[in-house]
Amino acid sequence: MAAEDEAHMRAALRLAARGLGNTWPNPAVGCVLVRDGQVVGRGWTQPGGRPHAEVEALTRAGEAARGATAYVTLEPCSHYGRTPPCCDALIRAGVARVVVAMRDPDARVDGRGFVRLREAGIAVEEGLFGAEAARLNAGFVNRITQGRPLVTLKLAATLDGRIATATGESRWITGAEARRAVHALRARHDAVMVGSGTVIADDPDLTCRIAGLDPVPMLRVVADARLRTPPGARLVRDAPAHPTWLLTGSGHRPSVLSPYIRAGVQVIAIRRAPGGGLLPKAMLSALGTRGVTRVLVEGGAGLAAGLLAAGLVDRLVWFHAPGVMGAEGWPSAGPLHVAPLARMPRFRRVSVAAVGEDVMTEFEKEPG
Repeated sequence: MAAEDEAHMRAALRLAARGLGNTWPNPAVGCVLVRDGQVVGRGWTQPGGRPHAEVEALTRAGEAARGATAYVTLEPCSHYGRTPPCCDALIRAGVARVVVAMRDPDARVDGRGFVRLREAGIAVEEGLFGAEAARLNAGFVNRITQGRPLVTLKLAATLDGRIATATGESRWITGAEARRAVHALRARHDAVMVGSGTVIADDPDLTCRIAGLDPVPMLRVVADARLRTPPGARLVRDAPAHPTWLLTGSGHRPSVLSPYIRAGVQVIAIRRAPGGGLLPKAMLSALGTRGVTRVLVEGGAGLAAGLLAAGLVDRLVWFHAPGVMGAEGWPSAGPLHVAPLARMPRFRRVSVAAVGEDVMTEFEKEPG
């Protein structure tokens, strides 16, 4: 591939990243249209997943798209959903060449887009920065291939891994800069998830509050097997403005569920584990079935331990505050029952950065 191709695909990937957290259940895609060395159109998937990136770029390019090369981060769709196929839009616009980063794993597409374009006489090249595109859309790929969203576990702890004092005090272990970074992290995910213990202890609102940023309203998810979430909690009170899903066990009486349902909370019954808690895989499957591609898990220790023990944490973002609390503090994860060291969940570090007085380290799950 020429250096020009690489530069334009990098630009398309940057455009695609703008959609993270805003496009579910659709993938976040970027598209750049180039004719005679000049960029004539740019687009990325719009909030809610429509319009698609290709249509956005073609609309901006107009007649200048004829004879252009389209750089697209994901194979253009070839099926009718809520919108017509992007393949047809590219063909009608008269583009001469399409360079694609990665194939769409959705069975409704999966190579059919390439066939459609080639049958129309358009040159198609596949695989430029495919690994980068796959990492960007790992949530969408997970939902299609595994039936669950990508899981990022966020932890904010002391140097010795404590998230609260013995009395439960946790505000604030990290500083203001780290908390702003958490809000930016929320903006790149479809949903933020906590356990009922975190709701009881902190009464969080789990919204994304960054000046100048207007993301799609954040989906809040509470894992609550025993239905301990107070009906007066902020997550319940403002459910009409910020959608809230309550994952709980089956068998609760209608009278117990009605305060949540009246408030606008969506109650979802989940299979229980033998010990009475919710099965981690069942929780994630419920989210994936409903279109969620990326979920940020923010606590507490029991939820973190359950997901780690089940091998369902794909990425880990750890904020370390420069302090030590001691053994009486609450640990960042509950018991994992790791006997041989070889069974310990392992991650590889991908980045580390100072965030004010704190340190943010990002990890990815070791391939197993």
